[in-house]
Amino acid sequence: MSTSKKIYLAVDLGASGGRVLAGTFDGGKLTLEEVHRFENGGVIAADRMYWDVLRLWESVQSGLRLAASQFGSSTISVGVDTWGVDFGLLGRGDEMLANPLHYRDSRKTGILDKAFDIVSREDIFTDTGLQFMEFNSLFQLLVMKMDNSPVLDVAESLLMIPDLFHWLLTGEKGNERTNASTTQFYNPQTGDWAASLLDRFGIPAHILLDLIEPGTQLGQLRPSVADATGLSGVNVVLPGTHDTASAVMSVPASSEPGAKPDWCYISSGTWSLMGVEVPQPVVNEKCLELNFTNEGGVGGTTRLLKNIAGLWLVQECRRVWKQMGNEMDWEHLMRLANESTRLASIIDPDHSDFVSPSDMPQAVRDYCQKSEQPVPVSEGAVIRCALESLALRYRLVLRWLEELIDGRIETIHIVGGGTQNTLLCQMAADACNRRVVAGPVEATAIGNVMMQAVANRDVGSISEARDVIRRSFNVQEYTPQDTAPWDEAFEKFQGLLQS
Repeated sequence: MSTSKKIYLAVDLGASGGRVLAGTFDGGKLTLEEVHRFENGGVIAADRMYWDVLRLWESVQSGLRLAASQFGSSTISVGVDTWGVDFGLLGRGDEMLANPLHYRDSRKTGILDKAFDIVSREDIFTDTGLQFMEFNSLFQLLVMKMDNSPVLDVAESLLMIPDLFHWLLTGEKGNERTNASTTQFYNPQTGDWAASLLDRFGIPAHILLDLIEPGTQLGQLRPSVADATGLSGVNVVLPGTHDTASAVMSVPASSEPGAKPDWCYISSGTWSLMGVEVPQPVVNEKCLELNFTNEGGVGGTTRLLKNIAGLWLVQECRRVWKQMGNEMDWEHLMRLANESTRLASIIDPDHSDFVSPSDMPQAVRDYCQKSEQPVPVSEGAVIRCALESLALRYRLVLRWLEELIDGRIETIHIVGGGTQNTLLCQMAADACNRRVVAGPVEATAIGNVMMQAVANRDVGSISEARDVIRRSFNVQEYTPQDTAPWDEAFEKFQGLLQS
């Protein structure tokens, strides 16, 4: 392990904002510092929702300029992680053909049934092992094909969002494996593209590029980018470019990557992604029935997981109340929730009613009224209902995970921004009757940075990287308290799902 102090830059792009962070590694411990923060979000134009990638690119370069002025020649490398499923298309001569569509663009509504008329659900799952969500890349491409998209007609390269930024940084094109695995045309059992599946849909497979592993050194920054940012001689290294892959990289577990797990993770933010790290994909009838997904992890592992609505419900409630002139910070909202009646009403957080309502608090109330439960009136009651329902969803997914791996999970590691929600963390421990370890908060950026350190051979392995993370960042443990009321609530929750 190297003992000199080195700087690794993580560009972490999320659905609502992006950041450039600097990880300082002294050979034993890692510290993390935010260099630049900027906004992100969908842009609606002509009734479509897009990502403004050029504005994001300018913001990324601004962050890199600030990093160069602050850290100079100590900077070793930079890597980008983002959300999954979305992509950009390049044409002849590497012309960017259009702004990438946003995964919440409404044009995909109803596409699953149309897809299954062409290729059965079972055949798609056999080839991909991925859970079915309308915004998966496969279905976005199918919508483009059905709409006779001229962009798709002339496309020569498909770049997932982090691939696009790595190309902007270096000029090198490729598809990093962890993000490629979110597309629903990657085969986790062969470790290659499911090109024949695209052929069956009439989607051109020639736009797919070579798959590249996390930890690959792409090369140095383009001369123009080095000049624009002041980062001369800096390498670009692929982290787990899917943000959850980087977040799971940072889980402070002591087991070897790929060993049979006795722990699971929840990457907690707008989404809650709950799963286990396994050595091989799990592609069977049970996995299909439960709609779990097999996504690529670092170190050749597979992340067997399920997407859960997450703090999206709370974020949207807060947004609506702010629009109404009632702006409340997170601390105040959690205090109101803590003071509200326990387990008074329950919702299914993954119900279609909560995907994109214009008024989330009213959607929660309407669901409770339709299911003949007490209607949460106050802000605190609405938030408590959402959080308790999320904890009950964790309990159900935990039970399914244990069925899929045929073993008991003893510890739930919660990483990401949701670890700061102490009320939800305690609810998760109580609802699941398991020990919860919450932290680190900046999981995605930490995983991004440590993958760069592994690639630079400053850290010997992913296991060693997790040792560094345990030494470097504090975690909070939660033990189950009064679990009996949660048992009763869980029976009610399951009844709601079956109704």
